[in-house]
Amino acid sequence: MKILLVSTYELGRQPLHVASPAAALRRSGHEVRALDLAVDPWDPVAIEWADAVAFSVYMHTSMRLALAAASRVRDERPDLALCFYGLYAAVGRDATVAASVDCVIAGEYEPALVDWADRLAIDALATKIPLASRDPIVHLGKSAFALPARDLLPPLDRYARYVDGESERLVGAVEASHGCSERCRHCPVPAVYNGRTQVIDVGLLMADVSQLVAAGARHITFADPDFLSGPAHARRVIAAFAERFPDMSFDVTTKVEHVLANPDLWEDMAAAGCTLVVSAVESLNETILGLLDKGHTAAMADAAMVLLREHGVEPAPSFLPFTPWTTPSDVLDILDFVARHDLIPNVDAVQYTLRLLLPDQSLLLGLPEIAPFLDGYDAKALTHRWHAADPAVDTLQARLATLVEEGVANGAPATTLYCEVRGAVADAAGEPGAAEISPSLLMAASRPRPRLTEPWFCCAEPTDRQLDAVVGPVPS
Repeated sequence: MKILLVSTYELGRQPLHVASPAAALRRSGHEVRALDLAVDPWDPVAIEWADAVAFSVYMHTSMRLALAAASRVRDERPDLALCFYGLYAAVGRDATVAASVDCVIAGEYEPALVDWADRLAIDALATKIPLASRDPIVHLGKSAFALPARDLLPPLDRYARYVDGESERLVGAVEASHGCSERCRHCPVPAVYNGRTQVIDVGLLMADVSQLVAAGARHITFADPDFLSGPAHARRVIAAFAERFPDMSFDVTTKVEHVLANPDLWEDMAAAGCTLVVSAVESLNETILGLLDKGHTAAMADAAMVLLREHGVEPAPSFLPFTPWTTPSDVLDILDFVARHDLIPNVDAVQYTLRLLLPDQSLLLGLPEIAPFLDGYDAKALTHRWHAADPAVDTLQARLATLVEEGVANGAPATTLYCEVRGAVADAAGEPGAAEISPSLLMAASRPRPRLTEPWFCCAEPTDRQLDAVVGPVPS
């Protein structure tokens, strides 16, 4: 079978979630091509070549874009078998998805994806059962992974870079584990993995890093949902990485509570080349943190920033400022946190605008506390709509989203955007004096920090530019 694997967005990274299944499909005897719509235009030749098309739906943004892409494939080649696979495949299941593709696979998707392709090769009609009459496949058993087929992908210089001062490095992304041991209610991972994890063989992982280094990578992103979800495995990975690649830098993502639960690990992490840690602080409001089941407090978030900095590792906190329970003062607390820890250059301005997404399988939907704020399911956006308890919060979010979008488009520096956001939030909170920022803070913020050049995170809607690549310009 000729299988086309399509990625629409993978956080500015070369799409591992195309390279990995491509290797599995090749090993099973299928011909495979890849298309990454994040960096390449729509390719009608590839669509014409294919017997089947499978879309990687790694996150909300990629699922939204994949729906548009699948619709376009249906228009051009209605005979093709279509599949969604990846973390968001089951999370986004609803009538919209059912009308778009023939098969949905989540979890450790490689075995089920290969099985789908094998059955298609035998009888193309065998998997053309309407999705509405069949359950999504959620495979959580162990998979025999192959070395990702990165030769099918665009080169690393077409993706996000790692910047440290004036130097810039190509970035390769790998995953040391899948799933997560935690159950944060706003996260799509627990809805699929339910607290389970699967680790990747350290030897295979280092072989993948080796091929990325050969392709020019000088910085590695460990893109696990939580790198320290299994601390023992993380230690093995870091020891192997330090031995094999002593001149490389890397970044990881992990929860605040895991930063603090492994204080003795950070010296080794820093020595091995860890320069940046993404950690989902989300909110400083204790009630909201409890509703999200984050597992940390505001004081713990403060302590985590201090601990990382003590070891020379820069924190890159992410936030979820807007929930049904948010007040303008809560958003101001986030901005105070950023100022207190000298994090203005570390936080992409879009983080100040993010609004809670509630996909169909969100664990938050089971909370009685959210019921009064729900406004129905938006099938096009793949989320349950909601309003804030305080109408001023919805107004503030819209204002900040416009302010940041325009500022980023105009190339405004991080300090300028932070000041403008802070002024708008201080006005909404009825605390105009809080808009003032000390010159010493702005001076400190001018110091270069290590960062990745991709500003978007998983809890964001796709941009018009991203949609343009799939379906053409969006009407104004």
